[in-house]
Amino acid sequence: MRTVERWLSSPWRRSCVGAVAGALPVLAFPAPSLWWFAYVALVPWLLLARSAPTGRRAAYDGWCGGIGFMVAVHHWLLPSLSVFIFLIAGLLGVLWAPWGWVTRRLLGGVPSPGRAVVAVLVLPSGWLMVELARSWQGLGGPWGMLGATQWQVTPALRLASVGGVWLLSFLVVAVNVAVAVLISVREARVPAVASLVATAAATSAAWMWSPRPDVDGHVRIAVVQPGVVGGTDSGDRRFDREEQLTRQLAGRHPDLIVWGESSVGYDLGDRPDLARRIAALSRKTGADILVNVDARRSDRPGIYKSSLLVGPDGPTGERYDKMRLVPFGEYIPARSLLGWATSVGKAAGEDRRRGTEQVVMNVGHGLRIGPMICFETAFPDMSRHLAQDGAQVLVGQSSTSTFQDSWAPEQHASLAALRAAETGRTMVHATLTGVSAVYGPDGERIGPWLGTDASTVHVYEVPVARGVTPFVRYGDWPVGGALLVLAAYCLAEGLRTVRLRRGAAEPLVPPARTVRESPVRPGR
Repeated sequence: MRTVERWLSSPWRRSCVGAVAGALPVLAFPAPSLWWFAYVALVPWLLLARSAPTGRRAAYDGWCGGIGFMVAVHHWLLPSLSVFIFLIAGLLGVLWAPWGWVTRRLLGGVPSPGRAVVAVLVLPSGWLMVELARSWQGLGGPWGMLGATQWQVTPALRLASVGGVWLLSFLVVAVNVAVAVLISVREARVPAVASLVATAAATSAAWMWSPRPDVDGHVRIAVVQPGVVGGTDSGDRRFDREEQLTRQLAGRHPDLIVWGESSVGYDLGDRPDLARRIAALSRKTGADILVNVDARRSDRPGIYKSSLLVGPDGPTGERYDKMRLVPFGEYIPARSLLGWATSVGKAAGEDRRRGTEQVVMNVGHGLRIGPMICFETAFPDMSRHLAQDGAQVLVGQSSTSTFQDSWAPEQHASLAALRAAETGRTMVHATLTGVSAVYGPDGERIGPWLGTDASTVHVYEVPVARGVTPFVRYGDWPVGGALLVLAAYCLAEGLRTVRLRRGAAEPLVPPARTVRESPVRPGR
């Protein structure tokens, strides 16, 4: 142990170890079989911050770990952002500096059982504050939330219906803290084991008593995935391919057909010929078609990404304009300062315009759908608001064609499972090039994934559920609980500091001072 401590005495080595430790939790995202790893992946990072010689060094450990986490969870953006991704990671990594400092404060040295119990509550609450801050769209949005690693664990999906992905993140971090205490602090092993038992009990209780969605019939929704289409005229060729695939649905009686994000590269007001071709497909298949237009609007200035519903007589007037844009991909924050990013990566040359409100669309056959576009499916509040507004099925239109050789398509598709479980509504995730997927109201997968190499169309038998989950009704209550925990901890620390200062106050009577008299010389 002392050898390790001497080796970590080098600030450079310690920083590198911190970055690697912060990147470890990301291993639980791409491999579905590694969901369990999330419950121990934070332990090295916690032990590193705990062993820091000073609080300042612990804050550095938190920052370095945050950099490693952000780079790892967004590494697939490197071809688009180039070196800019490291600058972003460095800025966002600062959010974990206080978390590292508090880790040493609570777990440093030989913590008492009471401090260990406080750590199991405070550190997960601090982590949620980090996720809340970086979930702001301007800082990149809630991509890579720790709770999202549990997207295919049935008990976890049941918990998501109670407290959303926030509750899952809290529990994952709490288990990591308990394991770290169990490994490193012999005196506090009893509360660590008690915390693990309490977490298991909470999961079991949610499994048994959380409400299940009530299925009230089924609808048939077709997903059209054209696949990779290259060439300078890829937009026109993609439209032709989507048209060919949609014709295959004639006689299969879908209730709705969904195309992916940017499936139409022209505003239908400027191209009535395309509107007529889509309307003809609607008449042939007997279903409305939800397309996605990425183009300059004909009726207002600027470029919009919009979900449009087209029926047998043409566009129905149901339209949703994307509200939350991808930083640098669809707009550049503070372009006057950061516009140089276009010269070092594939940043947006022109900012797209934002929509102003979410929309629930009325589709034929009495179906009400809530559309979201790409990046927006990562935001729990957007799907929750659509469910509150009466959406019976959630639909996400996406395009991850730029990142086909990375884990981004699979991770993006997995987010639909969480949104479905949180809201108790089926979620359809339709993309241009894969992965497309559908998840039922309990978060379980329905039918096949359409992989990144597939150019196909598939009809899904989709359950329509009714009822309201606790998450839809009460919202992000775990975040509010975490704020209360942190407020109570800060108040207790403040009172403790005041008591210490009063105990060390100067006495009212100054201490006696001894005056040494000068010696008397002989002869006087």
